[in-house]
Amino acid sequence: MARIFIDADACPVKKEVFEVSIRNNLDVYVVSNGGIRPNPNPLIKSIFVESGLDKADDYIISNVEKNDIVVSADVPLASECIKKGALIVKHDGHVLNEDNIGNELSKRNLMTEIRAANPFMISKNKSFSKSDRSKFLNSFEVQIRALSSK
Repeated sequence: MARIFIDADACPVKKEVFEVSIRNNLDVYVVSNGGIRPNPNPLIKSIFVESGLDKADDYIISNVEKNDIVVSADVPLASECIKKGALIVKHDGHVLNEDNIGNELSKRNLMTEIRAANPFMISKNKSFSKSDRSKFLNSFEVQIRALSSK
């Protein structure tokens, strides 16, 4: 059965992941550098890694397996997890897999170069909306049902 890994430090949909995972009796690994309150449900396991760049990512990459689901918006993390056969669901519900990860990596790298060339560029990051939360919940549920039917 699939397991769920959450790249939790900046994840706005932890509550939704918990609800869906509990309903489907799936183990959840909440990976963070700390500051996340542990959940009392035995299906939800808090994993605290040391502080430092990419420590949570390293833990997830080391432990994720084929058909696990990773909840993260981190594209390089997604790419490494996809190589191991995992599926990625971003916070806005966008699913990353073998078919689209190359394009996502290219977009990320392009944006990194653009920001580096213009340090005064004003970011147009949109805030996380109810619509994003709803799209995530729908997409996450669809992915769990698809994996459950395998």
